[in-house]
Amino acid sequence: MHLLKIAILTTSLASAATAFASNPPPAWITGHWCLERNGSTTEEFWLAPHGGVMIGLGRTRNADETTGFEYLRIADVDGVQSFLAQPYGDPPVTFRRTAGGEDWVRFENPDHDFPQRIDYRREADSLLAVSSGPGENDEKAVIAFDYKTCTPV
Repeated sequence: MHLLKIAILTTSLASAATAFASNPPPAWITGHWCLERNGSTTEEFWLAPHGGVMIGLGRTRNADETTGFEYLRIADVDGVQSFLAQPYGDPPVTFRRTAGGEDWVRFENPDHDFPQRIDYRREADSLLAVSSGPGENDEKAVIAFDYKTCTPV
């Protein structure tokens, strides 16, 4: 029985390694990204991938306080690369990768209220993050974050 467990674990790990090799996490997101807008700074900080997982942190702040935060991950979930967001530390919401290329990636969750789609695109020293989904009166709502590399504080 013990050998069977080892064989199953080895097979699972090999399958995960193959999935990561054929569809590696978007390492080009790695870095500290900032956006200044309406007296607030929105930041995303992404660690380089390790073992097929990327870990990120988002924060919105003004001069006096942190007004929002979220924990972020890009990892394999049930064999599909996924974006997991935990605003304010709530339980994670999973968005599955549906498309991507050399410098862009799309994650979607049609069952989530908003957003239902999250896109990232890298252009030189910019990272564009776009959240979209249904808004008021069933019209499409879009929130774009045109991040630049952060200047050290």
